[in-house]
Amino acid sequence: MAAGRALAALLAMLLAASAQLMPREASFTISLHKADNTTVTIKLGLQSNCRIRMKYDIVSELKIKPGDNVTFAFTCGTPEKYFITEIQKNIDCVSGPCPFGDVHLYPPGLPRLNRTYIWDVKASTKAGLELKFSTSWLRQIEPGERCPDAVSYNINSSIDNATVNIGTFCRNGSVSRIKLLGGVVLSLHLPWHLPLTTSGFNIASRASIKRLCIIESVLKRESSITLMSPNYPLGFPEDELMTWQFVIPPSLRASVFFHNYSLSNCERKEERVEYYIPGSPSNPEVFKLSDRQPANIAGTFNMSLQGCDQDAQNPGILRLLFQVVVQHPQVDENVTHLVDLSKEKNMTVTIHVEGWPSRTPLMSEPICLICKDPRTCDRALTLTSGAVYRISFLCKDLSQLRITAEKGIGCMDIRWCQKKIYSLSVPKAITRLPIRLYKFNWKLLATDMINVEITSPSLKLQQHVPEQRCNTSYSYSIVSATPETELNVGVFCPGGSIEKIQMRNNITISLKTFGKGFINESIPQDLKMSFVPHIKDECIFTVSPNPKAKVYLQTPNSPYGLPPYVSISWFITVPSKQTARLKFSKDRMGIACETGRAFVNIKEETPGAEEIVRREDELLPQPRNMLHSFWVNVSNCRPVDKEQLTLQFWVTLADKQLDLGIILAVVAGAGVLTVIGLTVCCVKKKKKKTQNPMVGVYNDNVNTQMPGRKGSFRKGRQNNESHVYAVIDDAVVYGHLLKESNGSVSPEVDVYRPFDGPIGSMPPSPPPFSFRKDTKRSSNPKEEPLPLMDIDQDNYTFAHQKSGQSEDNGDANKKDKGDTSVPLLENKERDGLVE
Repeated sequence: MAAGRALAALLAMLLAASAQLMPREASFTISLHKADNTTVTIKLGLQSNCRIRMKYDIVSELKIKPGDNVTFAFTCGTPEKYFITEIQKNIDCVSGPCPFGDVHLYPPGLPRLNRTYIWDVKASTKAGLELKFSTSWLRQIEPGERCPDAVSYNINSSIDNATVNIGTFCRNGSVSRIKLLGGVVLSLHLPWHLPLTTSGFNIASRASIKRLCIIESVLKRESSITLMSPNYPLGFPEDELMTWQFVIPPSLRASVFFHNYSLSNCERKEERVEYYIPGSPSNPEVFKLSDRQPANIAGTFNMSLQGCDQDAQNPGILRLLFQVVVQHPQVDENVTHLVDLSKEKNMTVTIHVEGWPSRTPLMSEPICLICKDPRTCDRALTLTSGAVYRISFLCKDLSQLRITAEKGIGCMDIRWCQKKIYSLSVPKAITRLPIRLYKFNWKLLATDMINVEITSPSLKLQQHVPEQRCNTSYSYSIVSATPETELNVGVFCPGGSIEKIQMRNNITISLKTFGKGFINESIPQDLKMSFVPHIKDECIFTVSPNPKAKVYLQTPNSPYGLPPYVSISWFITVPSKQTARLKFSKDRMGIACETGRAFVNIKEETPGAEEIVRREDELLPQPRNMLHSFWVNVSNCRPVDKEQLTLQFWVTLADKQLDLGIILAVVAGAGVLTVIGLTVCCVKKKKKKTQNPMVGVYNDNVNTQMPGRKGSFRKGRQNNESHVYAVIDDAVVYGHLLKESNGSVSPEVDVYRPFDGPIGSMPPSPPPFSFRKDTKRSSNPKEEPLPLMDIDQDNYTFAHQKSGQSEDNGDANKKDKGDTSVPLLENKERDGLVE
């Protein structure tokens, strides 16, 4: 019991101590003079349990009227989180004098809450009011945008019972004055933590301005400002007129750009923009909102927006957001650059800021402008072929600018363009400009049966692959496209081994630069293009490998893979004294086919060469040496799922190495031929000693041309004496008998031996028998004969000098009349073989 009393006493002491330590609620007293016509309202901005404690009441909202004197406090320690204060002062300039001059923040002693001061000034439409701001001036912001310091001004014009929102502004801008017709409602929003004591503007009376408002901006240095029409993004009042005045030093240049606008439906008049430019011979200069607005304006100028009488049923909306850029002129303002495109066809040249059009510079950023005449300037300027231009720049740093050009070349009839060669080089009119070329596109268009061939005769091309990257200051990107598909052939740069690329479909070749060195490297540009007849494959590369380097080649459309059913070929030329080494970068194609088959074909360009074929389910060929120029073909199927066909291979050249076995075989063969030659010579000498020379009579009807196939003869033997010789050596006919008898003479068989007697003007040229025998044994039935003259051709028949033998030959001729397809001598040879 005693312990309980002690604990209770301790708790009471702690509560008393804590009560003494807690701060008391701060109280505020606001006293308003009745003549000030000011009302103060304190209310909750967010839901909270915090309340306003008065002497006899606790409330959530307190309104203090003119002549009241109120003391109050808050029930929470942080009322600035939940409460806001509105202070509204009504000024009547219609029934009484206006309190012109500086506008003060009244009343003093307000609690530190987020505050909004509202000045509602009523004035006659026959007079104008001017709001003049202090040296910080104002900057207009778009709806929804917030000011960095949370201090903002909202200005509304009040004409009769209509209210027009002139705009919302932040501090630290260029708007120095706003003149309005009739009354004005101005709101100043201040954060609770900012101890601001002045409003930052004053009110003055002016004569009627005869328009909705005039906004004055002072631009003393290079800058960029954004302004909007009243009520933006809602509609500008019907048939109204307003003006912007821009005060600019004469040493600076101003340019106007419309970024967002819309037009209403006019019944009468026309919506327009008028410029009054001092010194202009045609003031005011009138423009449509859709026109390119004036640029390069020297000094001060005015711009006015004029509405129209709108359609009552469908009025539409007139609104405008625009930018004014003020900058110094180029270092030498009078410098112009000649761009002669008079001899070009189907070409456009666009000069633009870096990153255009995907990236638009912020309106606050200093910009570069391109001018094609003193008053027509823009961030991007497009020049078309067939004209001569003189351009200038409003830009301190020309390195911010880029050039993008495009040229179209077409062929609809191969008869007119097959033999024509087009040079794909950047015109000098572009390279001479002090602007870096970013990209040049060639659009090559042709019908379905006409294809494109590009060549690089001297520089050749190198394909850009991870193992062989381009390190030049420019490259070519080649894309083949149809309405249904697009094939990225690849990225190429000069200094490689690809001499020629043939492609189907419409082609886009894009030259893209990567540095300032392009102008120097572009001097030897040698890319050529021509139109050729239809080719079978989608793309054919002709490659002459560099003997000192490894050449990497890759299928197009990497890494996404070849489209289904596309065929690509490479023709690799191999010099006669060198051999090529071919190797694929992986063992398999890496796909499975849903429809069709994928193949890799390799074949040397030589008669009888073996063709190597691999399917997608087989291993690719092992590294191999190619002794002749060869083809590599890759044909795709329709792969399953998301698998794609991508292949890479490389080729190197090396000098041919002679095989030792071949050398020994050649030496042995030469030795055998030497022995045979010596034997033949000995036999001939011995035969001459043992036999009397034979005398022959030359038949001038002999056909001296080499015979072809047996079916080529058009005359029978019985009708033609050209096959008869009067005399023939016995040893030639009966040589096989002499062999068997071991005679001293060893005659030559199947060799014609001309006689030593007198001959005519054209010696006979009978073919060796072995020629005909080889023809009969040929395994290739399609082998063509040697080219012959179109004359009568018969086999030859030989007769002996003696009379008896001549009669025998005659009988033989009679017996053989029924078959002229086999020569007589061949029949005798067959008989000898049988015997």
